[in-house]
This record gives sequence, C-alpha cells and structure tokens, in this order.
Amino acid sequence: MLKVENIFLKKGSFVLHKLSFEVEKNSYFVILGKTGSGKTMLLEALAGIQKVEGKIFCGDIEVTNISPEKRNFGFVYQDFVLFPNMNVQDNIKFSSKYKKIENKGELCDDLVDFLQIKEILGRNIKNLSGGEKQRVAIARAIYSRPKLLLLDEPLSAVDPTFINSIMKSLKDIVKRYDMTIIHVTHNFREASFLADKVAVLLDGRILQIGDTYEVLNEPKNIEVAKFLGFKNIFPTKLLGFEQNGRYFSVDPNKIGFGDKDGNDTYSFDCVIENILGMSEHYKVFAKVGNETFFCKVHKSALEGKELKEGQKTKIYMDKKDVKFI
Repeated sequence: MLKVENIFLKKGSFVLHKLSFEVEKNSYFVILGKTGSGKTMLLEALAGIQKVEGKIFCGDIEVTNISPEKRNFGFVYQDFVLFPNMNVQDNIKFSSKYKKIENKGELCDDLVDFLQIKEILGRNIKNLSGGEKQRVAIARAIYSRPKLLLLDEPLSAVDPTFINSIMKSLKDIVKRYDMTIIHVTHNFREASFLADKVAVLLDGRILQIGDTYEVLNEPKNIEVAKFLGFKNIFPTKLLGFEQNGRYFSVDPNKIGFGDKDGNDTYSFDCVIENILGMSEHYKVFAKVGNETFFCKVHKSALEGKELKEGQKTKIYMDKKDVKFI
C-alpha cells in the first residue's frame, strides 16, 4: 500500500538517513522509537508536510511531490489540533466542506457510536478531556475517508484508565473502515498490542523492521536490544565463543545461583557484589570476570540458602533462555 524508498530529510542538525520500508494494505504498522528519534518528522514526510529526497509511493502512484491535501492521508497529531471555535460535531464533519464524503450521514453516526462520543457532540473543545479529544481527532480523520491514517503518539495524553479501551478501538479501525494505519510511539506495550509489524527508529535510522513478536523479542543489534530494555548484554566470548562483535542477553529472572552443570546450561563462577531485598525477591549483582550480571531471585528459589555480599558462588542459566544479538 505504502512504499518508501531511501527518503532523506535534514532539519537543523537532525537527519532522517535514507529510510526504506513498506506498509501492507489494511495493516497496523507501528514505528517505535524514543523521544527525539525522528518519529514525528517521518510522519510529516509521509504526509507531505516535510519535503524529502527519495521516493514515496501510495499503491502504484508516486506521491513524493504531491501536496498534503491531495495525498488523502489522515493525520492525528499528539496534541490533536482540533478547531477551538467549533464544537465536537463540527470538528468531525470539517472535511465535508472541501471534499465529497460518500454516505456521510451513516459514516458520522457509525463513528459516533464506534468511538462512544454521542454525549459530547455539542460540547466545546476546551471542555473535553485528553481521551475525549483523542477520540474526536480520530473521528475527524476517519470521516475524511483517508487511504492512510497517520497517528502521532495518539495515547500520550490519555488517562491510563482508558488506554485499553482506546487501544481496542484503534485496532478495530483497520477492518471496520478498510484502512491502513501508521502509528508512532515510544511505548512497547502499544506496539505489542496493536502492531502487525514494527519498525525501530533510533537517531533517524531504522535499525530493525519485522513482525511484532520477532522485533520485540529478538533484537538484531545491541542498540535495539538496549532500547527495548534487554538486560545482561555481554560479548559471546564470555560463553566460550570466538566470534567478535556478537553479544548475548539473558533475562534477570532466568538466572539461578548454585551448582547446575549440564549440556543445556551455562555456568560461571561469580562473586556477589550487592544484594537488595524486595518483598518477594532479591535483586542481586554478581561479578563474573570483568562483567556484572543483574539477577532477580525469588526468595522461594533459594530453598533456605542465604546469599551474602562478598560470597563466592556460581550462577547458571539454561541455554534456551540465552538470546544472541
């Protein structure tokens, strides 16, 4: 549906570095990255608000140099950008002033019902909560019948108690309105719940792209692994591998203390550096050579054994729990 080929954009000192990717029709595509990684700039480039080098195709049509209003893309900004001089209903129907909307009455009624905003149709925009503004902004964007819906951190201003219901609504938009969505966020939970595919954008570069589970659980490089919150990232030479430049990671909850040898286990001599007692587990920092492992040990797993700072012991992990990067 959307194909991006080597788009390049420099704004001030920040650069989008020749990005290429494809988004399938009627899919939910999430661009995941930390603040300042270029997510909003990329959406604006796709929408035509920012001029780029490279090529952007929508279907078989190149839209790189087509003006934003002629691309027929919907855009919902993080701060919603609703019209303060119009009530909710007029905001939703705004696009009918400059384009023909098929079955606009039925569409508006369906949007109002789907997004549960019937009670606020006559209300002034300044009297809406963040979640209500978000729903109105999405309704306005869908009402214009775009080919592609671009969402810029759409859940950032929403009360946490409503996040789940709104994520469900967002997920349902694709099939209900025959629409393709690109959603940018820094939130892993949003990506995990919503996305068919995920692209990780860091410092203006797409470092990994693929199916949601694969990207979130099998990072291809150390930058993505660190961004996703992977712990205990060490060179594979610690495991006895000769390859340079490769790393492995192990979940702190998957590390045990004591003797456990076998072909399915990695085991190391260690020294306990620090222990922090929590309600049901210990946070333990164990030194292995020049590396420090962070471990979470449930108190019941120690079976009466006591760990002490300065203690020499062993840590182990099952090979199936080790992820290679």
